[in-house]
Amino acid sequence: MYLRPSRRYKREVSKTKPSPVKAKERPAPKAGAASGTTEILATVHAKAKMLSEALPYMQRYDKQTVVVKYGGHAMGDPALAADFARDIVLIKQAGVNPVVVHGGGPQIGSLLDRLNIRSEFKGGLRVTDRETVEVVEMVLAGSVNKEVVTAINTQGGKAVGISGKDANLMRAKRLERRWRDPTSNIEKIVDLGFVGDPAFVDPHIIDVIIHSDLIPVVAPIGVGPDGETLNINADTFAAALASALKAKRLLLLTNVEGVLDRQGQLIKSLTTIEAQALIDDGTISGGMIPKIESCIDVIAEGVEGVVIINGRVPHAVLLELFTEHGAGTLIERRRRKSSARGA
Repeated sequence: MYLRPSRRYKREVSKTKPSPVKAKERPAPKAGAASGTTEILATVHAKAKMLSEALPYMQRYDKQTVVVKYGGHAMGDPALAADFARDIVLIKQAGVNPVVVHGGGPQIGSLLDRLNIRSEFKGGLRVTDRETVEVVEMVLAGSVNKEVVTAINTQGGKAVGISGKDANLMRAKRLERRWRDPTSNIEKIVDLGFVGDPAFVDPHIIDVIIHSDLIPVVAPIGVGPDGETLNINADTFAAALASALKAKRLLLLTNVEGVLDRQGQLIKSLTTIEAQALIDDGTISGGMIPKIESCIDVIAEGVEGVVIINGRVPHAVLLELFTEHGAGTLIERRRRKSSARGA
């Protein structure tokens, strides 16, 4: 049953209605609010402009494979590791097929020291005996690989860790290294033990992974002719993999800005002929030699360009792929007419 409210109730309600707020009682805008809004809009517009300028570079690498060798002390810096992982997830979302090959030299050296296992370098490469190669595999295919996988997954990616032994990805042969003593200028043959050189790459497992929503993270361990584990230089491993995958570009993240001249200044671009000349005259030496040799070989086999990047620069991968100026030293077969990386 509906009951009509009494007239007395209506009168009491009408008396309690709030009076309208006068204009002068409304709070005035805070000083500087307009300028603050302008600054926010300027920042937003700058970000939008940056994304717009990245479009042609994103189109250039759409559905292309980019092999990224991740190494150096940047791997031990949590902030840089997060930046790198975020970059890899972002380029995957942008349509690029990233393949990560990681190093782990400092981590290997640290564990060898803790275990009191002596290790030495010759010609920029680690001499690896049977005891050492067990530690190398433990570190590279174990702890380091899973750290990189976890970092990418934490940023929203779907990374999966493998090594060159999985699905016979990387068959290798014992490496015979000829090394010229810079003091005596005498060439010597260096016995590096269980160190391998890529002999045959079967990229099938990588093809399966990259053509899904997964990101492969590969430890540079190969399998020898007799099934033995062989330690492969990460730059050499990444170069062989880039060649087999017909990658658009190979990025080598290191602890240095790139290739430096005799005055210590960054060389922004080199042809393969110029790079070989710098090796011959001693400008490029030590651990940089196998990096540059890998660059020269991989370009000869069809990879468009190789870039040596300082991995300690935040978002170095994005700077190289999606901006005009890039980062580090670009090595190509011949010099470009334009200085822009995406030209």
